[in-house]
Amino acid sequence: MQRAIFNKYLILKLYYLSIREEVKWCKVCIGGNPFFIKVLVLLVFIFTTSELSTAGVGHIKNSFEITSLNDVYSPATTNGSTKQSGLLDINAAKDLIKRVLGQEAIHFEVGALEYNEKDRFEIQSKDEKILIKGTSGVAIASGLYYYLTTFCHCQITWNGINLHLPSSLPKLKQKISKETPYKYRYYLNYCTFNYSMSWWDWPRWQKEIDWMAMHGINLPLAITGQEYTWYLVYKGMGFSDKELSTFFTGPAYFAWLWMGNIDGWGGPLPFSWMKSHYFLQKKILQRERSLGMKAVLPAFTGHVPAAFKKHFPNAKLKTTNWNKDFGNTYILDATDSNFKMLAVKFLKKQTELYGSDHLYSADTFNENQPPSNEPNYLFNLSKNVYEGMHDVDSAAIWVMQGWLFYSDREFWKSTQIKALLDAVPDDKMIILDLISEVYPVWNRTNAFFGKPWIWNMLNNFGGNTNLFGNMRQVAIGPSEALHSKNSGKMVGIGLTPEAIEQNPAIYELMTSNVWTDQPIDLKQWLPQYVLNRYGCSDQHALKAWNILENTIYHVGKENFLRDGAESIIQARPTLDSSARWVKTKLNYHPKDLVTALDELIKAIPNAKNADGFRFDLVDVLRQVMANYASDLQQNYAAAVYKDDSLLMNNYSTRFISLIEDMDQLLSTRKDFLLGPWIASARAWGENNAHKNLYEKNARDLITLWGDENSSLHEYACRQWSGLLNDFYKPRWQAYFNARINYMRRFGTEKGFDQGAFDKQIVEFEWGFVNAIKKYPTQPNERQLLTVVEKLYKKYRHYW
Repeated sequence: MQRAIFNKYLILKLYYLSIREEVKWCKVCIGGNPFFIKVLVLLVFIFTTSELSTAGVGHIKNSFEITSLNDVYSPATTNGSTKQSGLLDINAAKDLIKRVLGQEAIHFEVGALEYNEKDRFEIQSKDEKILIKGTSGVAIASGLYYYLTTFCHCQITWNGINLHLPSSLPKLKQKISKETPYKYRYYLNYCTFNYSMSWWDWPRWQKEIDWMAMHGINLPLAITGQEYTWYLVYKGMGFSDKELSTFFTGPAYFAWLWMGNIDGWGGPLPFSWMKSHYFLQKKILQRERSLGMKAVLPAFTGHVPAAFKKHFPNAKLKTTNWNKDFGNTYILDATDSNFKMLAVKFLKKQTELYGSDHLYSADTFNENQPPSNEPNYLFNLSKNVYEGMHDVDSAAIWVMQGWLFYSDREFWKSTQIKALLDAVPDDKMIILDLISEVYPVWNRTNAFFGKPWIWNMLNNFGGNTNLFGNMRQVAIGPSEALHSKNSGKMVGIGLTPEAIEQNPAIYELMTSNVWTDQPIDLKQWLPQYVLNRYGCSDQHALKAWNILENTIYHVGKENFLRDGAESIIQARPTLDSSARWVKTKLNYHPKDLVTALDELIKAIPNAKNADGFRFDLVDVLRQVMANYASDLQQNYAAAVYKDDSLLMNNYSTRFISLIEDMDQLLSTRKDFLLGPWIASARAWGENNAHKNLYEKNARDLITLWGDENSSLHEYACRQWSGLLNDFYKPRWQAYFNARINYMRRFGTEKGFDQGAFDKQIVEFEWGFVNAIKKYPTQPNERQLLTVVEKLYKKYRHYW
């Protein structure tokens, strides 16, 4: 027994070291492939420790989170289960239905359809069951959701679920067949992985992948675990842990690390994070692929650690600075021979770890200009980036975010865009038109000069809490582009928000385009949406949504906005009506939103138990209160300019009370709690130091977005319970106190030093970022209607 225990310890130690590639003899044994060493070690462990043989695998699972031998550091297959028909894994499709419907899944059967470039599904009644056939797991999941929404009046969104199926499932009189006109349905944005997904665990990812499949997504961005790949690559090249500690950011800032914008901020990154997210990425990819999705994995874009210049002193490096608040980053010139060397190393290692679907994301100049605008230079640069992929994977397709063509339009003229794109074969590149619903790039670039491209809706920046969307453009834009004689090779549609889990209506609408090539008629779509969401037909609820569609969700030429407004509450205290990252301009009249709220209040008797209705009720009231804050703040400012201390006290008191009331309102829905964001961050820590680091990351991203002098403060601001009372309220209270004290001392507000106050408030903000505090993770849901009715009664006469 003691010998078995010693063998177990020794073998586990060797296995752990082999994962980190620190056992040098692994590199010369068995063809130089450490994977075979790992398999050998596991087999020896299982078959030579007789006393522990039956428990051996279980112990490894607990230590390393391995669920099967396939989870060991190994090449990932792209096919999922072996029981497949083309892209269809029957078992994976069945499992999804079970996860979504539980016991009700017994009423559904699945079958296969032949795949021919585009997904399709068929639904029909068979005996007492519903038979769904599809070309992939995504197609079957979409068929399931089509049936649930069209015939059972159900809905699944981030912010409200209605899965109350009829006691007897509706039978179909005839077979329903749907084929998507789009080969690709893309999902995610680098920023989404941090503004929303920084702290997601496997259960949360599993829900999202199911949501993706039911909404037709088959081309998801998949960049989780990239830090582990790069760690192995750089360690293999002789970089030290100390050198890499200033390169890897904290978990909340990975997106900007991978886009070449920042180094090191929020770190140092614990190795335990890399290890855990290597395993998480394997689960994500296995599930996505089992449902027929093609994951877009990262490729090398040129961003290297500062220590690269020490290891390769002759390398051609460009020093860049994305934002003056952060240090320089270093971009390896794509024409340097080291570029292809590193690109190949990374892609080989990534393929070894995660497999490949032959689609690679690479954004070489995200908000960062190339050193030259000469067409020949840009052509060769792009050529080398692509060859770095092609040399490893001859089937490689470069998937590029087209954000640079919008964000830096002064640099990227037609000549420069064409040069960059022409270097890659047309069938080896896909361009993501990232914000097509607002600023389409395809129609000013000759549809990306012949490259396949995807029409995307972005809608949200920074995860800001607001009601916003361009419904009419989303309803017609994809179809118009698809049928335009100038749209070239449009091959798909997609969602590219910087953050999710808000404005569920606009995402349901956008994904409704997946299975049609025709414009969506909002007059038909909206009543169905409301019925599915609330589980009842209520004239007041429908009237409310007609108002919302015509105001909040309408962006016309006369009221054009890129994205929604924040609340002045979230601004660093000021007399100005807005701030750099706190926009208060609305695309509608505030009183119109109050009218919609009136109708939702009237719908309470019929819809009060619906999850989606309860979210919408809180969300609309929140937005009305957030808008009202501007009135109070501007009235306060007017009182200041008049040196009227009585009015200053009146409006400041009401402003603080409004913040407190909003915090109470938002405490009734989990969607609006600070607690889960911080708790999920801390959950990843293996010790208190790691937990505290992750909490600091979590707090910083949604407040200062950097250090105490960051110019990005409030970019990712949220209206969350906990954040309102503990961050925004103290800032404004300090501001009001400072001004009234100045008034009492000098008898006037003239001469108040705003700059001096800002320096003081920065100390408070930085203190909040570094604080440790446990917040509620469960909402006060029982009091939702009571709180809503109380606040509506309190404030309605002001609006």
